[in-house]
Amino acid sequence: MAWQSALAIYFLFWMLCLFIVLPFMRRQGDEGVPVPGQADGAPARFSFGKLALWNTVVATILFTLFVLNYRNGWVTMEMLDITRLMGPPPR
Repeated sequence: MAWQSALAIYFLFWMLCLFIVLPFMRRQGDEGVPVPGQADGAPARFSFGKLALWNTVVATILFTLFVLNYRNGWVTMEMLDITRLMGPPPR
């Protein structure tokens, strides 16, 4: 895999991991002190640096697993092909 491809895939992992990390932030509803005019689901104390750090950790772990699978072939497309389990198509 070329380094440009790896970088693009890592960027995709980083962006998708935002949806994994965001629900673990403390919300205003959890803190019990909602700010008038804001939703209860809004972050209580938003820190982009902390969010980016946790997101980078999770994305790096998942990307490392992806690259190891790519190189070692632990899970291949043939293993994920469910059409071969169903047998030949009916005539």
